[in-house]
Amino acid sequence: MYVSTSSSGRDNLLKAIRFEKPDYIPMTFHINAACWNYYDQNALLDLMADHPFLFPDFQRPDLPVIPDYDANARAGVPYTDDFGCVWKTSMDGIVGSVLEHPLADISKFASYRFPDPEKSMGLGPVDWAAFERQVAEQKARGEMTYGDLRHGHTFQQLCDIRGYMDTLMDLTDEEPEVLDLLERLCQFNLAQISHFLKADVDIIRIPEDLGMQIGPMISPALFREYIKPLYQRMLEPVRQAGKIIHMHSDGDIRSLVDDIIEGGVDIINLQDLVNGVDWIGSKFRGRTCVDLDIDRQKITPFGTPTEIDAHVRHCIEAVGCKDGGLMMIYGLYPGVPLKNVKALMDAMTRYADFYR
Repeated sequence: MYVSTSSSGRDNLLKAIRFEKPDYIPMTFHINAACWNYYDQNALLDLMADHPFLFPDFQRPDLPVIPDYDANARAGVPYTDDFGCVWKTSMDGIVGSVLEHPLADISKFASYRFPDPEKSMGLGPVDWAAFERQVAEQKARGEMTYGDLRHGHTFQQLCDIRGYMDTLMDLTDEEPEVLDLLERLCQFNLAQISHFLKADVDIIRIPEDLGMQIGPMISPALFREYIKPLYQRMLEPVRQAGKIIHMHSDGDIRSLVDDIIEGGVDIINLQDLVNGVDWIGSKFRGRTCVDLDIDRQKITPFGTPTEIDAHVRHCIEAVGCKDGGLMMIYGLYPGVPLKNVKALMDAMTRYADFYR
C-alpha cells in the first residue's frame, strides 16, 4: 500500500543498472504512512488507481485505510531500540529523532551491551529463517530480492548511541571507547550482511544519511579515516559474492561521494536539488547508475504542476541516457498539494518512456 513501483520488472531493472538499454526508466513512488491521516483517503486512492504504471498491483482497499506505523514513528509513544536509543516523534508515520543516547555518559561504556545480530536488526527482532523463506518465495515469482541494512547503520548509529557533538569530538580526539564502538558496529553489520548473502538476495542496500543542506555531517577527513574503512569492509563480501550494491545518503554529499562509492557501488541513491541535478549528471551519467531522489523540499510542495513536469524532464535529460543508468524515486509526505501529487505521478509515468 505505501510503496509501489514500476521497477518490479526484474529484467528491466537489471538493464537499467547495467547500462543495457532498459525498456523504461524504473520509477518508484513511495507514500509515507502519515499521508493516510493527512489527505482525503479516497482522493489518494483515486490517484493510485489512475496511475497503474506506478501502482501495477493496486487493489482498492476498504476504508478507512489504517496505516501500520514503524515502532519509532508513533506520536507520543517513545521507542527504545535494541541499542538502547530512545526515539520520539510528534507525528504518526514520521520517523522520530533519537533524543536519549545510551552512552551520553561515556563512563557507562564498560557495561554497555550490543544487541545480538542473530536475533535483532537493531530496530526490532529478526527471524532469519523466515527471511530466507521469503526471499526464496520472491525468487520463485521472478521478483527482485533485497537485503536492507537498517537506515543509519554506522556513523548515524554511533551518533544515536553517543550523541552527535560528542561523536565528532570523540573521533577528533581518537577516543578509544568510540573506536571500539565503531568496530563493534562493523561486526554487527557484517553479521547482517552474511545473512543476506546466505539468503542469496540480488541487491544489498546500505542506507545512511551523511549530508546536511550544505555540506556533510562529518568532515571528509574524519570520514576517510574512520568511516570509509568500515564501509569498505562491509562492501567486500558483497562484492566477492557478485551482488548488486545500492548505497543511499540524503543531503549534500558532494564532498564525500567519491569515497562512498569507491569499492564497487553499483547504484548511488542521492537527492537532486541539494546536490545539483547538473552536477549529478556530470558526475555519474553513463558511468554509475543513479537512483535519483526527486525533490520534496521546494518544487513538489511549493511549485506549480508545470514546474514539476519540467523538473522531472530536466532530471532525466541531465542524468539519464539511452543505455540506462537512471532510476527515480519520490517520497510523498504530508504538505504537498494533491494537484502537485497528480502532476508528479503524471510526469513520472510520461517520462519513464523518454528514451524509447
